[in-house]
Formats: sequence, structure tokens, C-alpha cells
Amino acid sequence: MESHFTLTERFAVKTLEKALKIYTPSLREKGLAEFLADKCDDLGFNDVHTDEVGNIIATKGSGSPRILFCGHMDTVPGRIRVRKEGDYLFGRGSSDAKGPLIAMLFAAASAQEKSGTVMFVGAVDEEGNATGIKSLVKNKPKVDYAIFGEPSGINHVTIAYKGRIAINLKINVKSSAHASAPWLAKNAIEESTLFTREIKRSLESEQGHKKKGMQLTATVTEIKGGLSHNVTPQECNSTLDVRIPVDMNCQMVEEKISKAVNEVAEKQKVEAFYSIIDETEPFEADHNSSLVRALTLSILDIEKKRPMLIRKTGTGDMNVIGNQLKIPVVTFGPGDPHAAHTIDEKISINEYLHGIEILKRTIEHLKRLHDKTK
Repeated sequence: MESHFTLTERFAVKTLEKALKIYTPSLREKGLAEFLADKCDDLGFNDVHTDEVGNIIATKGSGSPRILFCGHMDTVPGRIRVRKEGDYLFGRGSSDAKGPLIAMLFAAASAQEKSGTVMFVGAVDEEGNATGIKSLVKNKPKVDYAIFGEPSGINHVTIAYKGRIAINLKINVKSSAHASAPWLAKNAIEESTLFTREIKRSLESEQGHKKKGMQLTATVTEIKGGLSHNVTPQECNSTLDVRIPVDMNCQMVEEKISKAVNEVAEKQKVEAFYSIIDETEPFEADHNSSLVRALTLSILDIEKKRPMLIRKTGTGDMNVIGNQLKIPVVTFGPGDPHAAHTIDEKISINEYLHGIEILKRTIEHLKRLHDKTK
């Protein structure tokens, strides 16, 4: 198969349609991995293989820089009939994130010998426990830059994600009472509410002047307590999800949590224990990196306007790669992020096709900018 090919709009759209018809909830991506492996073979990729967790990996081009194009194959559960209506293509994963993934496939296929090496990855389990990206990072891929394929819209580039700490808070008041005589014992659920309220206050105070993307937030997401409808609860377990802006880190936040828990425990005279169940550092790409500049120039080429660089309030695979490999990383892809996970998920066909061209130009611009810095 020749390494150079001409991509027609019809072929690009048909390929995405076929990918959408393969149902791929998390950890059931094998069918799509096989489909992508066949496409990589047809498009002249090298070293096409599936790793130990099911990620599909292939390379195209040669020389430096080495660029990772990584998208995810899985979707949230729920089938949507694949169909075209006007400029839109409907289907589960059309926006999140098979549209960006297939756009990356075709852009990577354009890489030429000695114009840079593109490592294309279709990852598993992004919507679940990030098995795919964790395995990829563990194997330490030799790359200089990375772009994650998620629906940002082609006029936006995501340069930062918040970090995250999730904690489990356990309150034990050591005794219980009949609900008809609640004054005989402390109530673990009510005490837990005092703790979570104080943690939230200590983390979120004095932030009114900050934009949402730079605010530290704490949200109670689960609460479990009580054994019977007529007995006061002796124990209560709560989960808090804390999102950390890029000007802070996990240690700073944990110190604040520890201080708040200890102060309330001493004041209320109850046992309180917390444990960290998830911890991810925030990440922000250098705005002046060759990667951000290359993608900005490419969007200017195709869309004739400068993209908006945005900080997202969520936490993503970009955090893992950026912090572990210490390389410039951004998230970009065609599709409306607000369409993700909806019952009528769709992508603009025109935007999808423009996304392919933007990513192709990015490879070219990045080669030139990277070589300048050597």
C-alpha cells in the first residue's frame, strides 16, 4: 500500500459511519480495534498492533518530532441509530469520541517519511477506569508532543484540566438511639453534614473573583448511613469530589482537608477518618509551546480565525500523560462537547472534515516549529 493517499469526503464519512455502527461500551472495544487495525494496514501505517489491554497502536511517517495522536474507542452505554440528517451524523460516540478518533486516523495517515512520526492510539476504557491510558503511560512511549482527541469544537483548544482528589469520609458517633429519643445519641448523618459543610467552606472561600476554571470546588457525591428507619445512625460514609485548579496541587488541598476534619472532630467530639480514593494532579500546557502554536496556526489556516484556548473544569487523560511524561499536551477534536452522552448525540460532518485538515496541518507546522527549536 502506498504511504500517500488522497482522502475523499465520501470515504471519510463512510469510515466514521462504520465505526459508529460498532457498539463499544467500555471494555467491549475489540470489534472497533480490529476495524481500525484493518484501516491502518490499508492506509500504510507501520507496526500495527494491539497491546496487552486492548489499545490499538500504529505509527506513520519517520524522524522527529514524534507526536502522539490518542483518542478513545469506548463510549458510554446506550445505542443510537446511525443516520445522516443534513450536515449531521448521528450515533453513539459521534462526538465523544469516535469523530475525533477517526479524524486523527486520517490526519496521521498523511504523515510522510522524514516529516515527523505520528503514533496513533485508539485507547480502551476512557469512560471507565482509564485502563488504556494508564497502560500506555506505564510503557513510557517515546513522544515529544501529544494531542488527545475529544470534542472541543474546532475553534477551541483545551490547554488545561483541573486535578482531582476524591475522599471517603467516615464518621462514627459510637452509639445509637431509638428515633423517638434522638437526644440520647449523636446522629452520624447530621454530624457528617457538619464535616462536609466545613470542608467545602474551607476549600471554596474567597474565590468570588476567580473564573470557574480557576476555582477550587468540593462536591458531596455520595452519602450512606443508618441501619433502620427508626434508629439513629451510628456511622455515616460520605464521598467528596474535589477539583483542583492549575495554580494549586493535591498536597496543598489535602492539607486543607486534614485541617478542617481535625478541627471539626475536636469541636464535635466525634471520630472522623478520611481516606483518599483517587488523586490526579492538575495540568496546563505551556501556551507558547510549539504544539499550541502549531495547532493555532492550523486552525487559522482552515477556519480563518484564532482559536480560543480554554481551561476545563473536568479532569482527563491529558493530566496523566502531561504530568507523567513531562511533554506539551493539548486536547482537541471536532464535535460539540455538550452533545456527548446525550440520547441524540451527533457531529457536524463539515466540522469533522475540517478537523481532519486542521490535524494534518498541525503535523506540518509542528515539524517546522520543532526543527527551529533544535
